[in-house]
Amino acid sequence: MIILRMHQDFLSISLFRQSIKLRSFIFCLSCWTTLVLLPSLIANASAQEKPFVVVLDAGHGGHDSGNRGNGYYEKKIALNIALKIGAQLEKNPAIKVIYTRKKDVFVDLIERANIANKADADLFISIHCDAFTSSRAFGAGTFVLGLHENERNFKVAQKENSVIFLEENYEQKYDGFDPNDPESVISLILMQETYLDQSIEAASTIQKSFINNLKRKDRTVKQAGFVVLKYTYMPSVLVETGFLTNSSEGAFLNSSKGQNQMANAISKAILNYKNLREAGVQAEASSVESKPIRSKPVGLNPDLIFKVQIAASKNRIAAKGYNFKGLSPISREKSGKLYRYFYQSSISYEEAQQHLKIAKNKGYTNAFVVAYNGDKKISISEALELIK
Repeated sequence: MIILRMHQDFLSISLFRQSIKLRSFIFCLSCWTTLVLLPSLIANASAQEKPFVVVLDAGHGGHDSGNRGNGYYEKKIALNIALKIGAQLEKNPAIKVIYTRKKDVFVDLIERANIANKADADLFISIHCDAFTSSRAFGAGTFVLGLHENERNFKVAQKENSVIFLEENYEQKYDGFDPNDPESVISLILMQETYLDQSIEAASTIQKSFINNLKRKDRTVKQAGFVVLKYTYMPSVLVETGFLTNSSEGAFLNSSKGQNQMANAISKAILNYKNLREAGVQAEASSVESKPIRSKPVGLNPDLIFKVQIAASKNRIAAKGYNFKGLSPISREKSGKLYRYFYQSSISYEEAQQHLKIAKNKGYTNAFVVAYNGDKKISISEALELIK
């Protein structure tokens, strides 16, 4: 009896010890999970929230001084302003800043675009200073890629594009592009067409900031054939911060005060552009969530149509799949001076969203859905109201 009780006590003690060991193991495992796995899970979750990537391109550099109006160096002024813009933007944790150069070095134009493309940037800003034969010209201007509307725009682009002559094998690199030939510029336009509307929006935001924050002369948003903008696959703007050939404006841009003011105005504009873009996406998403789509029979509203806009251009391009990465059917519509190109046409918003995914997978990452009620273009929220 005593032996049996001792045996039972021994089993109880063994089970108790095993229970303690098991609890210790579970506790250690829990600690390991907290210390090792949790940070990686948090990091992965954060990685999924892509920051807004801005590439700042300080024009010229190294043996390319840029324009030397009144003895100033465009390359130095552009770099100082770009670095100051970056310092402002880097204070925002939702923005990632990448520079094409951070010191006085020469970077090929095509390499500047490659840096932006590899970063999958959301916005490309190229900083420059202008020059003109008349010392009276002044004011800050913004340019997006497009056909020259006048001789002055061509001259501005010609000045900036002439940098390629300083590069080795420039003829092979740029497919025989000649900065001095106006006809050669037409070949530049097609690649940036998809982002034209957004480039104009970004340029307009910068231009308004110059006017509202610095009271600068409004030289408006212009289009011209800049090589550095051609090869970028995102909204892109070239900023001419002012004329070094104007004595007072040159002195302003060469001063720390002037560079700080220009950098603050541009950085504010970039933040405004980012907020506008995100607000537009969120507004559309909330309207879809708050207003569930209930399909009606087709015959009740035959005039309501959804399309996916994939490009806009001044060029009239054949609406054929081979011109638009194999997407078909393609329709074309003229709006003012622009031709807008659309993929598919549907009476269903859900189908349009599927078409949008297809377009984005084909590379039209900035495509978006538009709605028409008959021949009149309406907002998505208005369209969703009509099919409630």
